Amino acid sequence: MDNPSTTPTYAIPAAIVIAGLLIAGAIFYRSENPNVAVGAVNPKLDTVKGIQTGDHVRGSADAPIAIVDFSDTECPFCKRFHASMIEMMKDYQNGSQVAWVYRHFPLVSLHSKAPKEAEATECAAEVGGEEAFWKYVDRLYEVTPANNGLDLAQLPVIAKEIGLDQAAFESCLASGKYQDRVNADLAAAEAAGGSGTPFPVIVSEKKIKADLSAYMQPGQELIEVSKDGKKVALRGALPTELLKEIVAKIVANK
Repeated sequence: MDNPSTTPTYAIPAAIVIAGLLIAGAIFYRSENPNVAVGAVNPKLDTVKGIQTGDHVRGSADAPIAIVDFSDTECPFCKRFHASMIEMMKDYQNGSQVAWVYRHFPLVSLHSKAPKEAEATECAAEVGGEEAFWKYVDRLYEVTPANNGLDLAQLPVIAKEIGLDQAAFESCLASGKYQDRVNADLAAAEAAGGSGTPFPVIVSEKKIKADLSAYMQPGQELIEVSKDGKKVALRGALPTELLKEIVAKIVANK
């Protein structure tokens, strides 16, 4: 999911034949944006909203480009992608160009502990504010072994480590008051076509002009774009340098 598979040599002739048939039959064609293949368009992405009131944002809420990161704290790929996002955001430290928006996408069928962990991040925000939210999320991804491996007894321990009032945190977590918030994020991710995690969507205020055709080669699509041309979904946890490359192109051509 993270890295495009390499096409074996013996498959190339067949690929050429298939591509020829598609072109001949006008099945694979270009949209009104010459840099976007119709086959890479996902209309469901139009439902993804940019920065909203109450969102958890790293960077400026006025940034013209936001990376909406639907994530599962027990997903090993999310753990890796979170580290990549931290590195990528170092290129935009003033936050005026790119913002990172964190939203919850716990895959309950795989990671039964993830929903409670998501609630814990919200309790961290309630007790300590936005800075505490990000400190908690960062630390949670650092300590979890992933794949449902975190002992939930560690959740208040993490709160204490980052300087939160542990009693207030535990009271919040026990209340379950943020279940609806987590479920709303999950529903939004599914409505946008998210079927796995991480599900990062780059959202631009204006139609994206960057030439992204190199990332949409048939059979090796690394991205999908929205019908309105303002959103780009990444296919999972792309390597850090590739993430930086795509974001830089979008920023440079906004």
